[in-house]
Amino acid sequence: MSRTVITGGLVITAADEIHADVLVEDGRVIALAAHGSDAAAGWRAGAAVLDATGKYVIPGGVDAHTHMELPFGGTFASDTFETGTRAAAWGGTTTIVDFAVQKQGSALREGLDAWHAKADARCSIDYAFHMILSDVNEHTLKEMDGLVEEGVTSFKLFMAYPGVFYSDDGQILRAMQRAAGNGGLIMMHAENGIAIDVLVEQALKAGKSDPRHHGEVRKVLLEAEATHRAIQLARVAGSPLYVVHVSAEEAVAELAQARDAGLPVFGETCPQYLFLSTDNLAEPDFEGAKYVCSTPLRPREHQAALWRGLRTDDLQVVSTDHCPFCFADQKELGRGDFSKIPNGLPGVENRMDLLHQAVLDGHLTRRRWIDIACATPARMFGLYPRKGTIAPGSDADIVIYDPEARQTLSAATHHMNVDYSAYEGKEITGRVETVLSRGETVLKAREFTGHAGHGQYIPRGTCQFL
Repeated sequence: MSRTVITGGLVITAADEIHADVLVEDGRVIALAAHGSDAAAGWRAGAAVLDATGKYVIPGGVDAHTHMELPFGGTFASDTFETGTRAAAWGGTTTIVDFAVQKQGSALREGLDAWHAKADARCSIDYAFHMILSDVNEHTLKEMDGLVEEGVTSFKLFMAYPGVFYSDDGQILRAMQRAAGNGGLIMMHAENGIAIDVLVEQALKAGKSDPRHHGEVRKVLLEAEATHRAIQLARVAGSPLYVVHVSAEEAVAELAQARDAGLPVFGETCPQYLFLSTDNLAEPDFEGAKYVCSTPLRPREHQAALWRGLRTDDLQVVSTDHCPFCFADQKELGRGDFSKIPNGLPGVENRMDLLHQAVLDGHLTRRRWIDIACATPARMFGLYPRKGTIAPGSDADIVIYDPEARQTLSAATHHMNVDYSAYEGKEITGRVETVLSRGETVLKAREFTGHAGHGQYIPRGTCQFL
């Protein structure tokens, strides 16, 4: 039996902040007890002791939106499951939920098997899968039922990317109806891709080819319109809806209105929309290509609405949409034509730290930090209380976090397999010090001690907010 005691820290969950020691045995949290109590003192015999005095003891992060090795635009996301999950651990994330992709004309099962082949025996932390539906038909609708029973309980559809991932309203409605019957959760990329393609064509004909035009053609109103339409289709189907990577104030307003009406509608945003803006897309000498993602970065004034939405629970989750492409060789594919720039940013290593900085900046409370980064994503995607909290019976996915450490984010020091940082030079306070994944130390005093293959595949339950 392996035993670890974490002593002296402030334990922070979404529900509580308590000064307590934590007992871990055989990969699970067994108990919490006050510092100096007889119970806590008795745990130390024969145990490995981690001293967290002056530090926070928090649940491992749950990043519910990553794209390791995703094929896009003639290339692949530069992080593999091995490199990406190692970087996640460095950033205090101990579970990812990645997106398996159904190819047009293929079965869901084929796509899921392909993603297992990429991930199994390669991950340093635990992982699960969503399923991207790119070809909704009678066969794939039936397959959805079986996947839910197996623990793949969420399905992503796209209103964007015609000819690649796009589904029309009829296909979306049918998938939503199926999810309403089998307990699955529909995740939506909400942008009007048909209209965006018209604007892309017009911009390129007018000689507007620089990266900043990527943001200009993907209009705020086309995100808001698609969000509204997705909500109405979900109402018709009687289905819950989770809108991914919300970036615009007007889209938040659509979600808020739906939630005020009592609808089972949820929203996610990402650090890039909270900390970056169209100013980055407009950086000269093609540097703006580093920041091309979809939905796109917005003018800085949208950030206030996103922070407010996180405080009021109109947005429930912050995930990364981690989908890195190297500036050299990959982002360069779109030089002279912004529509060919691979869409995606690196971020799986930075999320927990950036959100801690948001606590210091007054945007969030400490418990809300843990709620949106750990507990709620675990509940949303059927992983709680195994993941997302520190409580008896939970997996011992635990981070010792130094709230006073200073760091400067940089490609020179990060561990993601990409040649730039979206936050290069940003100075922040707070840093992950030690990480346990199911009780095994994978990062100890800023030294990586984990290994590929430690991570386990986790079948998920259904959304716990329904």
